[in-house]
Amino acid sequence: MDKFPARMFRWAAIYGVIVLLPLYFTPLPPLGAETFLGFVGLALVFQSVFWIIGSDPVKYRALMLPAVAEKLVFGLPALMLYARGYPVPPPVAVFAAIDVALGIGFYLAWRRTPS
Repeated sequence: MDKFPARMFRWAAIYGVIVLLPLYFTPLPPLGAETFLGFVGLALVFQSVFWIIGSDPVKYRALMLPAVAEKLVFGLPALMLYARGYPVPPPVAVFAAIDVALGIGFYLAWRRTPS
């Protein structure tokens, strides 16, 4: 059996926890702290979904396309805003690009997983 889908989702989950958890310890923005913390919390919850998908990609194949969407709903708008000159900090653009790359990896994993 192809191990790429399982590895793709498991490594993405590990990466996500490593990147997201420290955001709870950064200074909060003066406006929209609840939105920021909600974003971080929801993204952390999705890392468990990625871990579950990686445990049995064939069984959880139906969750792979929503996982692609989870990566693209942040990555694409952030990169588009950055490209248009909005004040998106360069490190945020880098993480957005990583999310888009992970979304592509999730899509490829979906394609390689038998239905």
